[in-house]
Amino acid sequence: MHVLVTGGAGYIGSHTVLHLLAAGHEVVVVDDFSNARPTVVSRLEELAGQAIPVHSFDVADIDKLDSLVTELAAEGRPVEAVIHFAAFKAVGESVAEPLAYYRNNLGATLAVAEVMVRHAIPHLVFSSSATVYGADAPVPMTEDLPTSATNPYGWTKVMNEQVLRDAAVAHPWLRVALLRYFNPVGAHPSGRIGEDPSEVPNNLMPYIAQVAVGRREQLSVFGDDYDTVDGTGVRDYIHVEDLAAGHLAALEWIAGHDRALSVWNLGTGRGTSVLELVAAFEAASGREIPYQIVERRPGDIASSYADPTRAQTELGWRTVRSVEDMCADTWRWQQANPEGYPA
Repeated sequence: MHVLVTGGAGYIGSHTVLHLLAAGHEVVVVDDFSNARPTVVSRLEELAGQAIPVHSFDVADIDKLDSLVTELAAEGRPVEAVIHFAAFKAVGESVAEPLAYYRNNLGATLAVAEVMVRHAIPHLVFSSSATVYGADAPVPMTEDLPTSATNPYGWTKVMNEQVLRDAAVAHPWLRVALLRYFNPVGAHPSGRIGEDPSEVPNNLMPYIAQVAVGRREQLSVFGDDYDTVDGTGVRDYIHVEDLAAGHLAALEWIAGHDRALSVWNLGTGRGTSVLELVAAFEAASGREIPYQIVERRPGDIASSYADPTRAQTELGWRTVRSVEDMCADTWRWQQANPEGYPA
């Protein structure tokens, strides 16, 4: 298929682009580089061994998006599927700037969906999040739980899922996959592409890696009095390569099945505590990770991990990389790129 990947230069998008190309799909990327470095494109082309068409604009600009899709069709390369990643994703920032998050995240999805309907593009894979399960969901989390959120970022995911549900009802030829990620970590085994936060990392693994490489002095662990194995928060960490493989599996599944809307958790089904992840990273890197225990963060929950049974059963997909693999690949990336991608 000819696949349009929005946010394809970002962390998860870039890894997914490689999986799509390796599977024989044709890819075109749209990214405004607000959360990605242009350098990633040359590295993707190096790893893929081929040129990758990249268009730099905000996917929420419906006129530019429509023009691109029109041009590709005129060239005899009509878009047959969209994988939609492009979104702001920092929880804390969303609390401070909710209107920017609603405008960007909802606007981008509305533009993508409207252009798909105009051009009768039938297949959409949407980058959602386990944050849609809210604060009180039982674990392991299953796809039939009610959705909720505890911050504006989470609400944009809940709202976008509803937008796409309604679109799938109104346009029965649409085939939509909602992929609810748990905690993506790791990097490509080459060390050439990985997670490169533009500011202070909001997520645990890149912060640990920056402490290990000397960019940060120490890690703050938010609470050690949860009802967990060691009192620290437990999360379901999934290797970004396994996550990318899940997108490919979902795309190919919806292209071959007559179901309007599908929802899949992408996680390992196993929880790892903060201190367990710190210990695993110390073993992978041979570096001590200094940390201090600080107060809990408002809104944090004790445990979050997936029930991935539906994806395993329907997609034939399962995670194959361990926490040790996640740490080793993150450390390889961070060592080779101590300051992230070059400007």
